Amino acid sequence: MNHQNLIRFRAATPDFDEGVVFARYADEVTEGFLRFMLGRNVITILATAYMHPNHDYSYQNVIFAERDHVIVGMASGYTAKQRHHFSDQPLKQAAGYAALQMKAVKLLCAPLIRILDTIGEDDFYLLSIAVDKELRGEGVGSMLMDAVEDRARASGATRLSLDVSAKNEGARRLYEHRGMTVESQWPKRLVIPGFKLFRMTKTL
Repeated sequence: MNHQNLIRFRAATPDFDEGVVFARYADEVTEGFLRFMLGRNVITILATAYMHPNHDYSYQNVIFAERDHVIVGMASGYTAKQRHHFSDQPLKQAAGYAALQMKAVKLLCAPLIRILDTIGEDDFYLLSIAVDKELRGEGVGSMLMDAVEDRARASGATRLSLDVSAKNEGARRLYEHRGMTVESQWPKRLVIPGFKLFRMTKTL
C-alpha cells in the first residue's frame, strides 16, 4: 500500500507528549548515545527540554510526519546561524542530577561533539531523521527530506548538510539518491574501531 497520500507534515509544538515521541526517535537515531549521556531517564529529560526554545533538541527545530493524526516520523534541523544562539541550559535543567553525567560524557566525547561547530555558515544542518519501521521503504523518508529542504530554503540556507554513520548504508543510499555527496569523514586520523562519520552536503 502506498502511504504517501495519507501523510501530512507539520511543525512541532511545545507539548510534553510530543516531546516523548521526539525523544524516542532521537534516542533511536543516535544508537544509544543520548541514553549514555543522560541515563535511564533520557526520554523524560529530552521531552522536558524539548518544550523550551533555542537548543539542539527544541521543538522549534522539529517537523513531524503524521498519518491519521498519529506521528509516524520526524526530522530535526537548524541553520548554523541559529545554532550560534543555542544554549545547553534547557537540557541541563531538565537533566537535574544527570547533568553531571552529561558534562562528563561531553568532556569524554568532546572531539565528536565539536563536529557540530564545523557546520558551514550558510548550511542548514539535518540533526536527525526517523520513520516508523512499518513505513520504511514507502517513501516517507524522502517526503520528510522534501519538507526539510523546504524549511532550509525558507531559512535562507544555501546548502543542506548532515553527518551519517559509515555503517548506516541505508541512510547513505537515501541521501545519495537525494543528490548529497560525501564532503569529509571523521575521524581523519584517529582510528576508532567500527566508528566513522561521513559529512554529506547538497547545494539547495
